[in-house]
Amino acid sequence: MQKLNHAEGELTGALNRLMVVVEQYPDLKANQNMLALQEELTSTENKVAFSRQAYNDSVMDYNTSREVFPSNIVSGMFNFGEATLFEIENESERQTPKVTF
Repeated sequence: MQKLNHAEGELTGALNRLMVVVEQYPDLKANQNMLALQEELTSTENKVAFSRQAYNDSVMDYNTSREVFPSNIVSGMFNFGEATLFEIENESERQTPKVTF
């Protein structure tokens, strides 16, 4: 999970740097390719948020089921550990990059 958190932080940083470059060139704002990129970034952002929520829901279901009888007997015999939620600790990484043109 730490690698995934780190990768998401790097992606956010790269997107922020891209937006700074775009802001410096007003001609890019009206470019059709740039508008398509903006739409794709928004779509990707939504997909990542949905996937993160689906993962956390699955982790909660797993953790609950391994503690309920009779699953707790099997999980104890095979040392099934508790899964960790996907959490972002750094507040700057929690905020989505603002894409404005």
